Amino acid sequence: MHATEVFARYATEFQRQPLSGDVIHHAKRAVIDWYASLFPGLNTPPVAILEKTLADDLDRGRSLLGNGRTSTARTAALINGAAAHAAEVDDSFRDAMYHPGAATIAAALAAGQDLGVAGLDFLRGVVLGYEVSTRIGVVMGRPHYKFWHSTGTVGSFGAAAAVGGVMRLDGTAFAHALSTAATFAAGLQQAFRMDSMSKPLHAGRAAEAGLLAAQLASQGLTGSLDVLDGEVGLGQAMSNGPDWSTIGVTLGQDFHITRLTFKNHIGCGHTFAAIDGALELRERHNLRADEIKSVRVATYRPALDIACYTRPTTANEARFSLTYVVATALSHGSVRLAAYEPDRLDDVRTRALMERMTVEVDPALDAAFPGQRSARIEIETVDGRRLTHLQPNRKGDPELALTDAELEGKFLELAEPVIGATKARALLEKIWALDSRNDLF
Repeated sequence: MHATEVFARYATEFQRQPLSGDVIHHAKRAVIDWYASLFPGLNTPPVAILEKTLADDLDRGRSLLGNGRTSTARTAALINGAAAHAAEVDDSFRDAMYHPGAATIAAALAAGQDLGVAGLDFLRGVVLGYEVSTRIGVVMGRPHYKFWHSTGTVGSFGAAAAVGGVMRLDGTAFAHALSTAATFAAGLQQAFRMDSMSKPLHAGRAAEAGLLAAQLASQGLTGSLDVLDGEVGLGQAMSNGPDWSTIGVTLGQDFHITRLTFKNHIGCGHTFAAIDGALELRERHNLRADEIKSVRVATYRPALDIACYTRPTTANEARFSLTYVVATALSHGSVRLAAYEPDRLDDVRTRALMERMTVEVDPALDAAFPGQRSARIEIETVDGRRLTHLQPNRKGDPELALTDAELEGKFLELAEPVIGATKARALLEKIWALDSRNDLF
């Protein structure tokens, strides 16, 4: 049985099985975090350009953009998927090196609104999309992530599986939806090694691709069922020929959606352990930036490869600058949206501290990646003290999970400036009640 067929068999069983209250609760947490990521991304340049370019598909259809405009389902998936990734605030599944929410939830929501499904059916689609795609991401592994942006590639499967669940595709159609999504999968790491607007489009295109693949499969379009594990399939072409034989072993037993990472800072998640470690030393020793003689950051290799800008000149580059975000944390005590405002980008204290900082790979911390994201911070003060802290996990990882209250706080912080306090709180209440609602938003 090919991997696509293993997932299809599970999807058929999944339709007949109830979900535990715990899994449903975590699905709602994922939707809350998705909206928290969506709102600050709506007015970013790439999303504005998308909306202008795709104007012919707007103000008609039954799906909704985050700003309330009606849209065709595929365009809503594309624009909302891009917006949910644009501000770098979206969730991740650590072991898959992948942000599942942006594409998976965008596609499931667009399809659910288009078809008029109930809230629980939407949540079930979201869960199915997470469970299928994260397992593909884990199998594809670090060799895939070296060159490919998993949110674009693996995200296509999250979207296809979620929409397949929302549409209640039978096993055959579900397998073909995944098979077609595989040949749509794309998104290069190189796309964000320079300052560009392409990165959020990976998530948007993944949402659109998965939705389209499921729609086509529902009409009888077939794909190559061995597209993942075949001799020239995805595993060979985009990884190192991984083993697919155990892909379905824990399906229905270990729900990956219960072990997500929700961002507690804004920017590249690979920098967050270093940010947390810097904040720990800052608070513990009541440090001021001008008391710091030097900072040494040791962490895992992808943090240096991806958060690579040493002298960022734009907000986008700053989000991918390990030195900038750590210096900002030490200078200002947080790395939130304000960290990327023009006055912060040019902050003299932050820039001076960046020049006193070195970053390096720690072999032991690198060996633990991707299952653990750690950083060691060493600070030497001007009065000769040497302060060290190992941050084993990031705040927001499953080991240091955001509470429901903290997640709500993140949502309100990011949603209220865009839609206002009253609408934000009303939306939050609707999400928590999704499993009892007969409609969506």
